[in-house]
Amino acid sequence: MKIINVNKNQDIRELALLTKRNREKLKQVQDSVEEIINNVRENGDNALREYAKKFDKVDLGEIRVTPEEIEEGYESVSPELIAVLTEARDNIRAFHEKQLYAPVMLQTEGKKLYQMVTPVKRAGLYVPGGNYPYPSTVLMDAVPAIVAGVKEIAIITPAKGDGKVSANILAAAKVCGITEVYKSGGAQAIAALAYGTESIKPVDMICGPGNVYVTAAKRSVFGDVNIDMLAGPSEVLVIADDKANVRYVAADLLSQAEHDTQAASILVTTSYDFALKVKDEVERQLSELPTKEVAEISVRDYGTIFVTDDLENAFNIANEIAPEHLELAIENAEDHVKDVYNAGTVFVGEYTPEPIGDYFAGTNHTIPTSGTAKFYSPLSTYDFMKRTSVVKYEKSEFDKVAEKVMLFAETEGLFAHRNSIKVRTEE
Repeated sequence: MKIINVNKNQDIRELALLTKRNREKLKQVQDSVEEIINNVRENGDNALREYAKKFDKVDLGEIRVTPEEIEEGYESVSPELIAVLTEARDNIRAFHEKQLYAPVMLQTEGKKLYQMVTPVKRAGLYVPGGNYPYPSTVLMDAVPAIVAGVKEIAIITPAKGDGKVSANILAAAKVCGITEVYKSGGAQAIAALAYGTESIKPVDMICGPGNVYVTAAKRSVFGDVNIDMLAGPSEVLVIADDKANVRYVAADLLSQAEHDTQAASILVTTSYDFALKVKDEVERQLSELPTKEVAEISVRDYGTIFVTDDLENAFNIANEIAPEHLELAIENAEDHVKDVYNAGTVFVGEYTPEPIGDYFAGTNHTIPTSGTAKFYSPLSTYDFMKRTSVVKYEKSEFDKVAEKVMLFAETEGLFAHRNSIKVRTEE
């Protein structure tokens, strides 16, 4: 890991490298993604089968997973995992049930304004599969949609080499009560959700993380459908003082490095001696890691330790990076949550490592990455809801404002607008 000493007000070139590391990749794949999307729009299921054969070496056959396959997958999973999935689902539901819009109403004599909240009708959930299936993503994407009241929820996920969907993903789908599951991955899966095929009905909202092709495809279809966010490679940033546990911090940094060769593991500390200890411990733990092949590249290319003079500057650096996951391994950690204004999720104290949030706590693990926490939020119930304004004027109130509205319309040169008011004043 690189160690960089940082003083206050110093322009740090490495910050831009960390927050923009995915943008060039998106540009590089965009033409290929557009070609894939157009092929799916024109050729539907046949295009999905073509890409499964080409990219995944899989003969898909039927695109939709049968009820029997879902049941078979569920039954093949251990009762212990089913119990964990169920408890995690309940934790996620309990948190997301608090995410409901407060009533909005403004009523005076002769006038009523209010907000109507309705869920999207149909949502599509992209779940990474193949060699690294993520049943946790099923829970994180599905539960907010269910709580929001979405009536139709479709999961799409890559098939394995045998043409089947991961049993763990199917078990998670059944735990959530979802019966509509399709086999496809990558940009072609996003296109199928957005525009439909013979097997797949198009959706109104697409959510879920994926590789650079998935992200580029989501960017392309946005506007025809809604999306949750443009997610990039995973990242964790730990703010630590010299009293933090070296082994804990090193382990937490590696927990993100194993995701992707572009994942970023970042430590910001006030102690150079602590930085050296963590660097050595990361190397030691990395040598024993089963996912070393990926994590080693990630640590080499994007593993960074910033050493700064005080906590104020540490938080300045963190807020500029706007990390997906921010861990506070400092004394009186909760007192410093107020110093965070750009982060996907904040993990407070040494017994709240990032995987707690990834799997079990109840907050969502679909979180903004690559600096987008400056303007994006974690996936929530709100993402599956839309708001409609409702306006009602009685004649008495209309008469009071008619001249004012006509003046406004005339000022903007919109005379049909003016006439819409005027014909009512002539009654």
